[in-house]
Amino acid sequence: MPQVSLTRRISTHESQSVTLLLIAVALSYLVLFLGLPLYAVFYQALSKGWKLYWEALKEPDALSAIKLTLLTAAIAVPANLVFGVAAAWAIAKFEFKGKSALITLIDLPFAVSPVVSGLIYVLLFGAQGWFGPWLQAHDIKLIFAVPGIVLATIFVTFPFIARELIPLMQAQGKEEEEAAISLGASGWQTFWRVTLPNIKWGLLYGVILCNARAMGEFGAVSVVSGHIRGMTNTMPLHVEILYNEYNFVAAFSVASLLALLALVTLVIKSLVEWRAKSNGNPLH
Repeated sequence: MPQVSLTRRISTHESQSVTLLLIAVALSYLVLFLGLPLYAVFYQALSKGWKLYWEALKEPDALSAIKLTLLTAAIAVPANLVFGVAAAWAIAKFEFKGKSALITLIDLPFAVSPVVSGLIYVLLFGAQGWFGPWLQAHDIKLIFAVPGIVLATIFVTFPFIARELIPLMQAQGKEEEEAAISLGASGWQTFWRVTLPNIKWGLLYGVILCNARAMGEFGAVSVVSGHIRGMTNTMPLHVEILYNEYNFVAAFSVASLLALLALVTLVIKSLVEWRAKSNGNPLH
């Protein structure tokens, strides 16, 4: 017995050492690749004082980039919300031909580079693209305009909500919906009173992730935007232009606003996870 007790103490001690080592490695990694870059962004943004910081954010081109970023997210997120709920509901609750193909298509933006995604839209809707002549004949401009930016953003962000809801709805099963329908509830009544309350935390979690990606998207938007200052530049594109012009204070000022939005998103995401767990509805 003493020998067994000693073995357990040694095993426990070694386990604690390994745990502390792993925690130290993880914290060091976070500080090196997350903490220091964030510190550098805010330090550079405020290096010349608050006055220049606010002037950089109030500059007309910066305000235009901020407004366009918020507008793009305000359109892309609701569009992906509708698609994500519909796709997840169909995949999790019904059996139909092409189900596997639909799941594969939902994952497509994860497999394709954002730059390639933007290039696809140029090939489709550009002046020399498949639909370019028809769009020009009807005076419709998608590429190098706001509609193209919105379309590219929707494409790269549409998996987030669907991919968050599909496993959640599959785990919940469809017994409650079948019971509601057997009791006389319509499809909409079943969705609003049974399905939606069960997925609300996962849905909110997916919306947060989708919004974060929409505001920070660079690759696809860069291809379709045309980089027109004051018109088609989002915040990430505006940061790139300012940095290339060696206007470092202004570049880091706008970048700090993006970083602040990311931190707020992270806090909200953590609160949603905590609230979901406290209500007995884990997101994963």
